[in-house]
Amino acid sequence: MADQEFIDALDQSREVELTVVGRRSGQETARPVWFVRADRKVQLVPIYGTDSAWYKNVKATPTVRLAVRAGREVEAQAVPVSESRRIGEIVEAFRAKYGNDEFERNYPKPDAAVEVSLD
Repeated sequence: MADQEFIDALDQSREVELTVVGRRSGQETARPVWFVRADRKVQLVPIYGTDSAWYKNVKATPTVRLAVRAGREVEAQAVPVSESRRIGEIVEAFRAKYGNDEFERNYPKPDAAVEVSLD
């Protein structure tokens, strides 16, 4: 469960560090990713959609860690979003936060999304 300090740090961040467990290696890997916060959920869009390694890893092992600056982090369960309408809503939230041009340039296959509950 995320505390208010973590949420405040999220609100001041442009990206979050996502740590997942490799589906083959079993090793943790971390990468910076863009995100949108909607109430008490962090929404993520994998750059290469369903082809993204971290997305496949989340499907195999849904426990992830999110970290933001100042050492704030939380461990939570990630849930892949499969409904195309819901994916579209999350993609639109990304476009609103990062700009349509930036989104188009950085997300060639936005066919998947993931939500991480902060509760």
